[in-house]
Amino acid sequence: MRPSSSLALYSETAHTAAAQVIGAYSTSFSLATRLLPPRTRAMIEDVYALVRVADEVVDGPAHEAGLAHTECRSTLDALEAETYAALRNGFSANIVVHAFALTARTVGIDETLVGPFFASMRRDLEPVVTLGDDEYRTYVHGSAEVVGLMCLRAFLYGSSVAPAERERLAEGARRLGAAFQKINFLRDLGDDEGRLGRSYLPGTADGLDDEHKAAIVAEVDADLAAARAVIPLLPAGPRRATALAAGLFAELNERLRHTPAVRLRTHRVSVPAAVKLRILATVLAAAQPAVRG
Repeated sequence: MRPSSSLALYSETAHTAAAQVIGAYSTSFSLATRLLPPRTRAMIEDVYALVRVADEVVDGPAHEAGLAHTECRSTLDALEAETYAALRNGFSANIVVHAFALTARTVGIDETLVGPFFASMRRDLEPVVTLGDDEYRTYVHGSAEVVGLMCLRAFLYGSSVAPAERERLAEGARRLGAAFQKINFLRDLGDDEGRLGRSYLPGTADGLDDEHKAAIVAEVDADLAAARAVIPLLPAGPRRATALAAGLFAELNERLRHTPAVRLRTHRVSVPAAVKLRILATVLAAAQPAVRG
């Protein structure tokens, strides 16, 4: 059915474009979002698309296109300014920003979440030897924890949740986002150090060793445990999708646990498709109501 107005057609087209991004860039997140109700899935796709575009400005394609460091920063600044403008007025000529703004305005994503995200993206444009403890926590918050909070606002849209329960869910969303980011620090170690010249993890100025790797894996274990403890509080659709995402990243963390630190510089750990499907089947089975005799 054709949209009822030019704006509706434009917005639908913007979402269609945003939805393609998650499928192209992340098989794990794409698989998890398929368990969401259609409207919630569309919102998460809108959020993911903006996050991915900003990440690509600082992580590769812009440089490959020939943009100098200052031009990459100007591009990121312009993307942030366009996002704030769209949050205010509900329209952008950038269709990814437009899709994000529609979702953000609907579910209550504002500059308190968007600002820290862009700050962490901007940090990626600066030379990094090794982040200090405070810089590390600030970076993880902006690059990952706020994204978890954005997703939570989409998950809870239209639901009545008590303030105390909402705060527990917010802590779980932050911890799950942090777990994802820490796993990616380990998975992307070779690319970060070799191609991008970055070392995010405190205490690894001389390189990541097995002791530091084990400490990060243990942090991820604790983050995932905290997140899983509150997953039952989520509405049914987001509950299954979040459980699947947590399960996929827990599997990645197990594989990282058994991969020597030196190998992470030349090998990117991944979860085979067959294992992903097994985890999916486990999540779906756990979501089924018990059969009573």
